[in-house]
Amino acid sequence: MTRDVKEIFAGPVGPGVPPAPAALAAKVRTLAPSMTRSMQRVAEAVAGDPAGCAALTVTGLAELTGTSEATVVRTARLLGYPGYRDLRLALAGLAAQQQSGRAPSVTADIAVDDPIADVVAKLAHDEQQTLADTAAGLDTVQLGAAVAALAAARRVDVYGIGASGLVAQDLVQKLLRIGLIAHAHSDPHLAVTNAVQLRAKDVAIAITHSGSTGDVIEPLRVAFEHGATTVAVTGRPDGPVSQYADHVLTTSTARESELRPAAMSSRTSQLLVVDCLFVGVAQRTYETAAPALAASYEALAHRHRPRGGTKR
Repeated sequence: MTRDVKEIFAGPVGPGVPPAPAALAAKVRTLAPSMTRSMQRVAEAVAGDPAGCAALTVTGLAELTGTSEATVVRTARLLGYPGYRDLRLALAGLAAQQQSGRAPSVTADIAVDDPIADVVAKLAHDEQQTLADTAAGLDTVQLGAAVAALAAARRVDVYGIGASGLVAQDLVQKLLRIGLIAHAHSDPHLAVTNAVQLRAKDVAIAITHSGSTGDVIEPLRVAFEHGATTVAVTGRPDGPVSQYADHVLTTSTARESELRPAAMSSRTSQLLVVDCLFVGVAQRTYETAAPALAASYEALAHRHRPRGGTKR
């Protein structure tokens, strides 16, 4: 029986809380690519000059960005704030953090002629920023619900294609080591045929940065319609994948550049979410997870021990 898709758009469990100033920067970076061009202008303005925009009225920001007051308010709400007044308060907080050095500015893109030391420094900064943005924007209520479903699951199927497929394999390997029955699917046909077998006590997880990968969305839809608990790990929480997700875990991404495509930068934030899921499940199932982990370590150690006696 198909569940009512309206449930998915009712919002996360519990009262909505506006993002903290640090999370505002993360939300702008994450959501801007999926906004309309006029909303992007507002988002780019508040991200580029939080102090200046915090001093503007809604009319002033609309005039600065060549948009309307309604667009400014819609942008504020998309970023998680009840209204423009709440966004201004967050902008003031973000500006104070940047002034104190607690919110680093974004470094320049990697250039073709950059020395390798500069490449290392820029990549390290982007990785750190991506992790910080993901942590700041991750909905812990949604995360806790996903962890609870995984801990009680009869079976877990994880879908991912390309770089996201590698992340799916990483999650499955972790879950297997604490005794869960889990499968990673990168073949879309196999994913769908397996999704048909899922039921209410099962969990299906789709990992897609774009939120619009059809080969990942389709098995999640099938799992959703067969009653499984569904989770989306995505950089686009407003993307099509969220229509079939009971729980949405949003990832962030460092800025894409010619030498660093989205697939590289998105993997960092996806792996953080995977680790959060794994540790949360291990905590909830500690009595069985700890012995299972110990057994897997022992099995691997035994495999690498030299066989037979020591040669003299």
